[in-house]
Amino acid sequence: MSKIKTFKEISSICKKLKNGKKVVVFTNGCFDILHAGHIKLLKAAREEGDILIVGLNTDSSVEQIKGSPRPFIREDDRAEILSALEMVDYIVLFPQKTPEKLIKLIKPDVLVKGGDYRKETVVGRQFVEGYGGKVVLVPKLKNRSTTSIVKKIQSSQ
Repeated sequence: MSKIKTFKEISSICKKLKNGKKVVVFTNGCFDILHAGHIKLLKAAREEGDILIVGLNTDSSVEQIKGSPRPFIREDDRAEILSALEMVDYIVLFPQKTPEKLIKLIKPDVLVKGGDYRKETVVGRQFVEGYGGKVVLVPKLKNRSTTSIVKKIQSSQ
């Protein structure tokens, strides 16, 4: 069974999970070149509840956010890589620049972002906290980013 779900599928799944009193955790990102910082974030997110849903930016939204030539890895490959991780329960691709629409659909109990954010700047924070959910920031691993990996590769050529 695929972990990759549509908006409609994840909406139905979340209703069942909440009826079963499961704690739903949400995080999101581009996950363009998966690295140790991503793994730390996903592990920490999973520890916050029973089910981890990852919002994955589509290729078009990654390009809008990061600029060309990003993404380096196609969305279907990025989704497949994430689905191989045991801490990830579901993946939902979203075409918008922010996951706000997806957050409002899922209504997670916990919203997790990397420590490069401040709580005040986390998209969906007010919505999630408005119904009693919480926002958790996971400290970043130093010198671990897709951008730094790409720069290192480019400088070695």
